[in-house]
Amino acid sequence: MSQDDFYRGDPPGYAAPPHDAPPPGAPTGPPGYGPPPFGPPGYGPPPYGPVGYWPGWRRPTNQLAIVALIAAFVFAPVGLVLGLLARGQIRRSGEQGDGLALAAVIVGGLGTTLMATGLLVWIGLLASISEGTFAP
Repeated sequence: MSQDDFYRGDPPGYAAPPHDAPPPGAPTGPPGYGPPPFGPPGYGPPPYGPVGYWPGWRRPTNQLAIVALIAAFVFAPVGLVLGLLARGQIRRSGEQGDGLALAAVIVGGLGTTLMATGLLVWIGLLASISEGTFAP
């Protein structure tokens, strides 16, 4: 026995096992009922719903929308700006949270309007006091 025979994988003194093919014309495989009457069977519906769907999975909520709504109650102009930015991100990414961002824009807009109106009234009051309008 040569070294090449050893590395070929055949053990010394053994031949390859014979091929176990059935004789020609013999049935192959287990007995069956024949092919289905209307062609091969299909795959059927996917077991968990449509493709790309996972049970219990939801699109994530945009975190900037949550922060915008909180900021709209704390400091309205920041909430307004963050709400507008969050709505743009949601349109691009398809995340949830558009309602939160819209609420932040509405609350932030109302709060900013009230703050601006209050600031103008305050400036007007200070200007009238310094001119002596309210003086006795």
